[in-house]
Amino acid sequence: MLLGALSAYPVAHQPVSTVIATATLVFLLLGYGLAKWQPEARLGAYIQTISLSISAFLLMIPAVTESLRRLPVGNPLVTDLKDPLLLGVQGTLFLILIVGVPLQLRALYKQRAIGGQ
Repeated sequence: MLLGALSAYPVAHQPVSTVIATATLVFLLLGYGLAKWQPEARLGAYIQTISLSISAFLLMIPAVTESLRRLPVGNPLVTDLKDPLLLGVQGTLFLILIVGVPLQLRALYKQRAIGGQ
């Protein structure tokens, strides 16, 4: 993930690309840092889960966008950033994030409740 976030800097053509890459690095380092230095902290596990989920989401948006804009070679599926297919895929990724994070947090809560931690 770290390599994916760092690779965005030299190829970023839009001003927002640098912002997304920087936000991804911040969330990634936050999530990794909490796992590394506070493995027993109850709140830390929740923040770690949220941070790493957001960083994965932020890496998927440019990956999907570029893939749809370049593939298949010579006749890409999407030619415009406002194409309904692209917006639908990005919206689906956002929906997965919005639904997935609470499900992960709920699973963490149940795991801790059963384990007595």
